[in-house]
Amino acid sequence: MAKKAVTQGNTRQFIGVLVLVAIAGVGGLGYAITRPGTKAITVDPTIPAGAAEGHVLGNASAPVRVIEFGDFECPGCGDFANITEPDVRARFVNTGVVAFEFFDFPIPQHKNTWTAHNAAACADDQGKFWEMHDRLYAGQLDWNSEATSNPVKVMTRYAADLGMDVRKWQTCVNTQAHAGRIKGNQAEGTRRNIQQTPTFIIGSKQMAGSISFDVLKSLVDSALITARPDSGNRGAKGAATKSGAPKKAQ
Repeated sequence: MAKKAVTQGNTRQFIGVLVLVAIAGVGGLGYAITRPGTKAITVDPTIPAGAAEGHVLGNASAPVRVIEFGDFECPGCGDFANITEPDVRARFVNTGVVAFEFFDFPIPQHKNTWTAHNAAACADDQGKFWEMHDRLYAGQLDWNSEATSNPVKVMTRYAADLGMDVRKWQTCVNTQAHAGRIKGNQAEGTRRNIQQTPTFIIGSKQMAGSISFDVLKSLVDSALITARPDSGNRGAKGAATKSGAPKKAQ
């Protein structure tokens, strides 16, 4: 009988230990979820909008500039980035025909997009804007507001995969160091009457929606026709100025 009582006591003690471990585990999980920097970053209303400054890919002096106002959580922007943009880069940007410029235009109903725009802007500090841009769009279904309430965790992994100084990147994201620039880009979109994302401005044309490569190519070709005579005139004027008037015969 005594032996049996000891066994029951040990069982109760073991169950008690399990309960304590479970409580500690829940507490630890709660800390992991709620510790600073692990949830979606929300807009800090105290930070004013700065000057609009897009992110340029390619030769800034290219004859044609393609401007995109984009939202990182926007599905249409993701489609363009993953399907059409690789061809645009290969055939236009890498050949010096187009400078591609991305302006932030985060849409408020996309709960995790502000975090993503901060993540990309902070990656730019380490020369990795376009790498983070591509990674965010490729993994959009992993971090968007339907997938998680903790996008920072996913994006921190992206930062590590891209070889960034993660601690420095995290500090930048958590302090919203580039919120002014993001807000400035957003304000520029509002000034230009941007109504949806993505919206593209190519030459004098403004097109809304995830346009195909063929549509974009036709707009670039049209812009080139307009740009080339101007470039030619500037070149001719520059040559005349440099050579000067012919000297009179002595």
